[in-house]
Amino acid sequence: MPELPEVETVRRGLQPVMEGASIASADVRRENLRFAFPSRMAERLSGRSILSLGRRAKYLLADLDDGEVLVMHLGMSGSFRVVTPDEAHLVAEASFHLARGKNPLHDHVALTLSSGAVILYNDPRRFGFFDLIPRLTLNEHPYFAKLGVEPVSNALSADYLAEKFAGKRTPLKAALLDQHIIAGLGNIYVCEALYRSGIDPKRQAGTLVTKTGKPSVKLALLTDEIRATIAEAIEAGGSTLRDHTRADGSLGYFQHRFKVYDREGEPCAKQSCSGVVERIVQSGRSTFYCPKCQK
Repeated sequence: MPELPEVETVRRGLQPVMEGASIASADVRRENLRFAFPSRMAERLSGRSILSLGRRAKYLLADLDDGEVLVMHLGMSGSFRVVTPDEAHLVAEASFHLARGKNPLHDHVALTLSSGAVILYNDPRRFGFFDLIPRLTLNEHPYFAKLGVEPVSNALSADYLAEKFAGKRTPLKAALLDQHIIAGLGNIYVCEALYRSGIDPKRQAGTLVTKTGKPSVKLALLTDEIRATIAEAIEAGGSTLRDHTRADGSLGYFQHRFKVYDREGEPCAKQSCSGVVERIVQSGRSTFYCPKCQK
């Protein structure tokens, strides 16, 4: 499943095309994906102007001029691509083919914009979803009401994590994946941040908090590394794993910078360490770490 940097990469790819444009027409080509589409979605989108395109955790949020927000989630294999006005006539052709190899049979939503460009949503596994929610009630909606802070926002601080982790016996890896604490932080980047911080993913979260409730030096370092890892991944264009590509069809490349994720059996990347990367399973998810330098 795409993680936050991949979703942010998609947002940045779509933003110049979608923001300020009007939706001339919307084509919804099936009844549902993971969930049913909103009632009369095509009708409700047609004629609307897109004021802004934002993101919350792994959700894309298109604010419309009627006060509703088009909420979009990529699921496991969802992706967007932009078809330019010069190519738009190809969308309806059965032989339509893109170099990135997406089967047009899986193009489930098409938004034709006032510019003539077409935004296509492709999802072979159909685990993504769309929704329309009033902006005034968005933060209270079940999708968003209990989400934690963004890992790239100033709200993520060592003091914040100390408050959340105090007294917790939960393994640190599981605590960091708790979306009620940090929204959008996923398995790959938790592994990378823990490695960069030199912290054992099995360590109890509460051990990073002092007896007075203050963040330890290790927790302060971890906070910095979470922010840095996510920022670097966004800058690199996201990590292309399996189905994910950017909105223009090109690949992200942060995966070439992985220090520990998916490197089981390889030597630790730190020159001062002679350890070997191991893989364990925590809460059904693969964890990669160096048992020698992560304490």
